[in-house]
Amino acid sequence: MEIIRQILSGNTNEFEALVLEHQKNVYNLALRMVGNPDDAFDMAQDAFLKAYSSLNSFRGDSKFSVWLYRLTSNICIDFLRKSNRQQTQPLTFINSEDELQETEISDSRFSPETELEKKELKEAVWSGMSALPEEYQHILILREINGLSYDEISQVTGIESGTVKSRLFRARKRLCAALTDSGNFSQPSPSKDEKEV
Repeated sequence: MEIIRQILSGNTNEFEALVLEHQKNVYNLALRMVGNPDDAFDMAQDAFLKAYSSLNSFRGDSKFSVWLYRLTSNICIDFLRKSNRQQTQPLTFINSEDELQETEISDSRFSPETELEKKELKEAVWSGMSALPEEYQHILILREINGLSYDEISQVTGIESGTVKSRLFRARKRLCAALTDSGNFSQPSPSKDEKEV
């Protein structure tokens, strides 16, 4: 990628172009993961700082956006693990005297085990995506990461909406096969809709 080579050659101003191109998607990904706009903004900034300092490790095996989203995802996971999250959640209920009573229930969402499982799953998915052809990677990112509609993807890629749907189906199927082959998932039984496609 020419812009990466220019940055690594000392033209650091070109990095601003990469930030402008990807900042919205990076922020949206962080927001989905951490659930708080301020934290998401911080995670996005950290992701770009990390990307800049680690740019020489980008080998070009996948699209830059895929590499950047993986990096962002890992930063968010580390943040969730290290932050002082509550390990219990309040539960309010009406007791036998018809009075409001509050108790604490265990919250395992941010336990080390849960976060490790999430990280391993995300790494498996990113690895599977990196093995897909570039057009499949692109369409999956637009749909699953950025949440674009079929029509929006059609406008971005210049591909007809029907082709978007069929290509997305094939991309998901190949990703599922890659994850199954790597031992991360068991093969689900095909649904009626899948049999008809």
